Amino acid sequence: MENSPLESLKTVFGYESFRGHQQEIIEGLIRGENAFVLMPTGGGKSLCYQIPSLHREGVGIVVSPLISLMKDQVDALKACGVSAAFYNSSLQSGEARKVLARMHAGELDLLYIAPERLMTEAFLERIKEVRVALFAIDEAHCISQWGHDFRPEYLKLGRLRKLFPEIPIIALTATAEPHALRDILERLHLTNARCYISGFDRPNTRYQ
Repeated sequence: MENSPLESLKTVFGYESFRGHQQEIIEGLIRGENAFVLMPTGGGKSLCYQIPSLHREGVGIVVSPLISLMKDQVDALKACGVSAAFYNSSLQSGEARKVLARMHAGELDLLYIAPERLMTEAFLERIKEVRVALFAIDEAHCISQWGHDFRPEYLKLGRLRKLFPEIPIIALTATAEPHALRDILERLHLTNARCYISGFDRPNTRYQ
């Protein structure tokens, strides 16, 4: 996409201006930088990876823990004219094959997938054959043993940094205490990622 992120925000998503750290996060991700985003619910986290997926070559792969969340996001993106799909256990085999075919044909801007489906050896081999724009790990607190919603299957996501070292990763959550934040960064091998903290007052914690 040749237009600017701000133009995409306006023409695709219908917003006039960025909020908080959104623009800095988006531009960094487009450049190929890793990021960790702690932003309250309703703060616009999803735009932080959706817009870069439109501006980087390839498909943005979004890890999400809930089928209902995936469907809501994909429906909203389709309504904006974005080519998006989900790949999870709710699909019949024929539907699943169609989604994979679209991915291999380079027809998808965003693909939403559960962590246990993404981290199968078969799927990892598949995405080695396609251009991946970025990995977005939503609800990233699920990876932390200190998180209120720990999901063991999220632990495998730490392999992504080693398997795909050139592809930027953004991890996002609306809730993470300082010790959980450090745990997330370590488990995802994102200790050098830029951290963006919005809407939280943590005076005793230093973020870089």
